Amino acid sequence: MASLQTVNDANFQAEVLQSELPVLVDFYADWCGPCKMLAPVVEKVASQYSGKVKVVKLNTDDSQQTAQKYQVRGIPTLLLFQVGEPVDRKVGYVNEAEL
Repeated sequence: MASLQTVNDANFQAEVLQSELPVLVDFYADWCGPCKMLAPVVEKVASQYSGKVKVVKLNTDDSQQTAQKYQVRGIPTLLLFQVGEPVDRKVGYVNEAEL
């Protein structure tokens, strides 16, 4: 599977908020066990919905400003953005069916 695009504080607006496609953002950290468990699920969903939904990852340790702005208090957190606004949130590990 191809690795997902990583976004950060600097390019979040251009890559997520201004995207014409809905964007699923995976807020994660390298040290987070549940984040590592969720990664293959997110990659599989990205492959299945390629061209319909943009899927990106944001490291909360490296991009604390964006994580704080969207009140990410636990990781992994998945936020779905549509037309620049968050429309859905999942916190913690979720399986493929639930996602």
